[in-house]
Amino acid sequence: MEEAWDFEFVSRVVDSLVSFLSEFVDDWLANDMRVTVFKILFSWLVFSLIAIHFAWKVYGSTVNDMYYRQGTGGQNGGTPDTAPHHGWDSASGDALKIHRD
Repeated sequence: MEEAWDFEFVSRVVDSLVSFLSEFVDDWLANDMRVTVFKILFSWLVFSLIAIHFAWKVYGSTVNDMYYRQGTGGQNGGTPDTAPHHGWDSASGDALKIHRD
């Protein structure tokens, strides 16, 4: 029983995909304003993704080195390696330290 249902489900999915693609191709070949706008926007998206990929290939290591710059202050060049310990952060129950002159 389950095999017939699986075949019917797959068949419906394939049929709907084929019908969608055939309508898409028909619309793509039509000289309609919305198709022209779609082609322009789709071309801009593809161009942008290619430009981002190319820029990351060229400048990616530089950006990565700037983000993870090495310095005396810690891992990010100015932040300490460990978080500061405040009285309200301590889980060990130590007494609060009071600043005295």
